[in-house]
Amino acid sequence: MSQKRSIFEEVETSEKPQVQTGVIDRARKGSRRAVRVWLMILFALVFAMILVGGMTRLTDSGLSITEWRPVTGAIPPMSAAEWQSEFEKYQAIPEFQLQNKWMDLDDFKSIYWWEWGHRQLGRVIGLVWGIGFVAFLALGKVPPGWNGRLLWIGVLGGLQGAIGWWMVYSGLGGTMLDVASERLAIHLGLAFIILGFIAWYVLMLGREERDLMQARRVTEKRLFGVSTGWMHFAFLQIILGALVAGIDAGRSYTDWPTMGGQYLPPDPFLLEPAWRNFLENPALVQFMHRMVGYALFAYGIFAFLRGRRSANATTRAAFAAAFIALCGQVVLGIYTVMTGAPWQVAILHQFLAVVTWVLIIRSRFYSAYPIVTSIRGA
Repeated sequence: MSQKRSIFEEVETSEKPQVQTGVIDRARKGSRRAVRVWLMILFALVFAMILVGGMTRLTDSGLSITEWRPVTGAIPPMSAAEWQSEFEKYQAIPEFQLQNKWMDLDDFKSIYWWEWGHRQLGRVIGLVWGIGFVAFLALGKVPPGWNGRLLWIGVLGGLQGAIGWWMVYSGLGGTMLDVASERLAIHLGLAFIILGFIAWYVLMLGREERDLMQARRVTEKRLFGVSTGWMHFAFLQIILGALVAGIDAGRSYTDWPTMGGQYLPPDPFLLEPAWRNFLENPALVQFMHRMVGYALFAYGIFAFLRGRRSANATTRAAFAAAFIALCGQVVLGIYTVMTGAPWQVAILHQFLAVVTWVLIIRSRFYSAYPIVTSIRGA
């Protein structure tokens, strides 16, 4: 005979109901993770593209291929006759006739491979984006609301290819010994913009949509404004750095903190009309790069101090990392000038510029979508 139970006694059941939470997030998690990995691959490729482009510029290889053949150009010369044909095309442009007449075929091959590798890497990036985008669309794996963002990267990539040829074309006629510096600046600037978008999207896909929506409610608006200004300031310096590289202005004055022994460089407005000096005068272009660098560093101190006031540890750490990278970039920039910008130092300077740019964008992201530290967690 069973015993009577008290009405206050807990009744245990052998099976407890399982409550499933976050079903929507889990349904989208796989697609977000896969798209994020794909974007991270694109990020690495674009990063490499910027560095290879820097080496192409430092080795004066950018004009070695005088035609734009997006498809057939993927196959390099395969015979002695084809190599000779490519060399003859290069011999017809001003860079060879006015500067590189000493080159023989072997010398030409050494610069040809840098430019071919640069263009080939661009083709690889286009294929990785195109195949990935179409595959995610066909499989229905694109997260809701992300079609336009992912397509935007491809549009910018296609535009970058066209601008790349527009840049090269500027150096194929007249008396040009290099590509136009302003076109080089546009080309490099767009590369940094593409990398910035990819970095932002990777950061967004690293967190669930629900988490991002909650984080937006506690956006640190003032800090977001500071980091946005920091990002734009850094971009201006990147553009000026491209102008310096375009005319080899970094090798014109190798003393620091003075230029030619004085604060203002000699003949800053030597060229006529006056506007040409801002693009083509090595003295003025390097001077502008230095002055904006000092101002960017001062703004970086301000941004770092404001970032330290954030209540969120991740945001504080992001601003600190960006500022440390900026400090390293300033020191390396001074060293680059004082050593006459050898290619090993110059390419490291460009590498650190990319790192600093991405870390500033990361600090901006954590201002917009902070990871709130709970009292218990703190």
